[in-house]
Amino acid sequence: KWRMLQVGIAGVKADTVMKRTQTKIDNWTPHWDEEFEFPLRVPELALLSIEVLDHDQGKDDFGGQTCLPVSELKPGIRAIPLYDTDGSNLHPVKLLMCFDFK
Repeated sequence: KWRMLQVGIAGVKADTVMKRTQTKIDNWTPHWDEEFEFPLRVPELALLSIEVLDHDQGKDDFGGQTCLPVSELKPGIRAIPLYDTDGSNLHPVKLLMCFDFK
């Protein structure tokens, strides 16, 4: 399987954006090594949305998701849990992500 991440901000209209990583082959530890910058006008209302997608011919299939309040994120490397469509934790699946605020 091939996987990609969809990463973006949900918030006020001026801050709302969605971006995608490159598609990588899933070898149990896919590594994207991509950076995204999201300049925010109203960070206290912004949510970071992360979705894992299984890429195949046709439409992309859901693999897991999470949504985090930007105001609660701390700088550094963090293990981000993923959830399925009904909100159940996909234990022990986590994404390692690095956050930096300028």
